[in-house]
Amino acid sequence: MKIVIASGKGGTGKSTVVANLAYSLAERQPVTVVDCDVEEPNLHLFFPGPSEDLPVTVRIPEIDIKRCNFCGACGDFCRYGALTIFKDRHLFLPELCHSCGGCQLVCPIGAIHEIDREIGVVQCRTPSPSLTLISGVLNEGEVQAPSVIKKAKSLAEGCPLILYDASPGIACPVIETLEGADFCILVTESTPFGLHDMELAYRAAKELGIPAGVVINRSDGEDEAIQNFCAAHLIPVLMTIPFDRKIAAIQNAGGLITHELPEWKQRFTELFRKTVAHMEVVT
Repeated sequence: MKIVIASGKGGTGKSTVVANLAYSLAERQPVTVVDCDVEEPNLHLFFPGPSEDLPVTVRIPEIDIKRCNFCGACGDFCRYGALTIFKDRHLFLPELCHSCGGCQLVCPIGAIHEIDREIGVVQCRTPSPSLTLISGVLNEGEVQAPSVIKKAKSLAEGCPLILYDASPGIACPVIETLEGADFCILVTESTPFGLHDMELAYRAAKELGIPAGVVINRSDGEDEAIQNFCAAHLIPVLMTIPFDRKIAAIQNAGGLITHELPEWKQRFTELFRKTVAHMEVVT
């Protein structure tokens, strides 16, 4: 079972929902959490501990300057501006390379071969016997977030229950996270921006054929716009978390509300039950 927790915008409380859901479920069954927000992973703050770090590498071109005749075919092929050929030298920007391998294919004299370059790491932690945390960490200045996400997801394959914490927005990292998922929980807030960006995220999940439900976080009781959108598109509202000072204080201190407020453990367990029920309906 693969469940993605996503949001169209940052700051909605997506990681908070993931962490509390994982903590609640881990008391009953094995849970694997994959932090796919590789540019700014933060689930390890909720579940600290030593990690085993595995490097993530991509293939990049290396030009044999003794063989190269500076014909420019490779530079003309590159659509990311990573490779520029001058009359007597070349300029390669590895941070812009997307590892497509096209430059090697179009080189007419075979002057290009590929080498490995590290772009990040995947950290594996076991905070408890029933909880595994896998965090992708993209090196600063790198652009190939999907490669790190793919590596992190591969390490979780085969686990019975996987929760994926997606990055904000609907760009390539989110699409890579959604790939192969069974359900998507969209975390939003009762603001115009929250509704607008949740709609974008919902459409992305729908385009990939992934059913979705909604969690309204920091609700001020004026959720009509969110509720009306969900009703119009037959999206279930799975949970509402109020805009509460006690909850905010726990979260601001880096705590879990399911740990500090036991009644919320049951509510997050109920969130999972509703999610599974809707998954069974759509399948």
